[in-house]
Parts: sequence; structure tokens; C-alpha cells
Amino acid sequence: MTPYKNRKCKITKRLAEDMLIRHLAEATIDAYTYHVRRFADFIEKPLESATVEDVRTFQLYLIRERKLAYSTFNQAVCALRFLYTHTIRVPWPVVMVPFGKRPKTLPTVLSRHEIDQLIQCTANLKHRTFLMVLYSGGLRFSEAANLKIHDIDSRRMQIRVACGKGKKERLVPLSPRLLSELRIYWKKYRPSDFLFPGKSVNKIYAGTTIQKVMKVSAKKAGIHRRVYPHVLRHSYATGLLEAGVDLLTISKLLGHASFVTTMVYLHCRREHLHSTPSPLDWLPVRQLPTLTPPPENDSDPKKS
Repeated sequence: MTPYKNRKCKITKRLAEDMLIRHLAEATIDAYTYHVRRFADFIEKPLESATVEDVRTFQLYLIRERKLAYSTFNQAVCALRFLYTHTIRVPWPVVMVPFGKRPKTLPTVLSRHEIDQLIQCTANLKHRTFLMVLYSGGLRFSEAANLKIHDIDSRRMQIRVACGKGKKERLVPLSPRLLSELRIYWKKYRPSDFLFPGKSVNKIYAGTTIQKVMKVSAKKAGIHRRVYPHVLRHSYATGLLEAGVDLLTISKLLGHASFVTTMVYLHCRREHLHSTPSPLDWLPVRQLPTLTPPPENDSDPKKS
């Protein structure tokens, strides 16, 4: 996705400035300017002349032709709503641009044994330490990638997450085992600013790198499900629930705006599923039909 700073269109530049005034994240600005640029190319006329029917046709194009996931589809809708609410005033109501209904799916969760195997099968020290940081604090990838040396407080045994979603800062516990691994990692790589720098000292860790690493490690560990960085966050939250940590505390550790978001992990607890009986087990065994077929009768006149 092209950074918004490299876009030359006057409207997208104005859109980026309106978002900067509201202190929105750079990733959000990049995404919104991308979708607005795609919309402009689709309608092939000035954005100021667009109608609500143009937006509707573009939405159908995203669903039918591009086959976008509804999370990306809704991101495009948010971009257009922001454009025609704050950057360009239009004679038609912006609320007529509808969102798509997202399917509610349960998160992928790995067991403690699978997490252990995944980490053990990651040979590179930097990659392995990064995975341990993701799992030990339930961090998002961007949060872990933006960690700096001074964010690790070994005296208070806390990790300061300064680049949380929505620019919200929070503290998470620092695992003693993780601290030992971080000291080994620091002695080898000697990072000066970012804890996990990318190809250069001033660049953050690339997401594609760790995704490829996790895919290879999962294959070695015999994990046949799709594994990606956010799975470790899901596994962290579910593991805390199974250990008896209350939902509100987990919500604060994850940085959720509402603990209602955290409630999805209630459906992933093993104790929750295993403690629920099946009505089939309540039926008397004598009432179940026999699976043994009746013996054939050789004297049946129809067979003679």
C-alpha cells in the first residue's frame, strides 16, 4: 500500500491533512487515501461530482468483482464516509452509504503444547524472542514491532506498550522467563533504539518476515492450522481465562476499549466446552435402536 506522503492527488492530500488534524494513525491515513484513490479511478470523474449511486456501484464492484473481505470492505466505506463528511461537502446524505455485516467467527487458539512446539521449532534467536514477546504480553504485531529498549522495565517487571491501537498506552507484566531471553537476545544483537529493528536501525520489523517464519515453524511443529502473529494474542487471552483471570483484567491487559470485545474468548475455553453435557448422553441406552441387522429368513417366499 502506497504511503499517503507519496500521493500527489490534491483531494487525497487534503484528506490526509484532515486526518492528521484529528491525530489519526499513519496506517489509517494510508488505508483511507488508498481506497479513495481506487474510488476515483473507478468512477473516472472528479470526486466532487460523485453521487450516492456512484458509491453504491463501487460497493457492488468491491463485493462482486474484487471479492473483498468485509473488514476491508468496511474500511473502504469508512474512507468514503470520512471523505464526504470532512473533506468534500456533498448534497446527498453520507449516511446512505451502508456498512457490510461482518461474519462473527471464533478466533484461532493454540494450546500451550502447540505454543511451546512453535517456539522450540523457531531456530533464529531474534525470531524466537519476538514470538515470545507476542505471546507473553498478548501484544499485537505493531505493538511488539514498535517496542523500544526503554519500554522494558526490569525493575518493576513491566512492559510499556506505547503504540497501542488508537494511540492508547498501557502496561503489561514482564515475564521473568522472557526477561532472561531478552538479555540473551540483547547480548547478541545489541539493539540501540528499537528492540527489534528491521533491515536498518531506524526501521521497524517487517510483518511479512515473521509471518513466513511462523508458517515454517508451524509446519515443523506439526500444526496444520493457519498460524499468524495475532493467533498468539488469542492464545494468550484464552490461556489467562483458563487460568482463572477475570475478564475485566484481561480486557485491560489486551487494551480493549470495552470488555465486551474480550467476551469472545469465553467461547474458546476448554473448561467451558467440556463442562457442557450433550443431551444424547441423557438418553437411556435401552431406547437406542440396535445397529445389528435382523437375521435373514431363508423361508421367505419372496426369495424363492
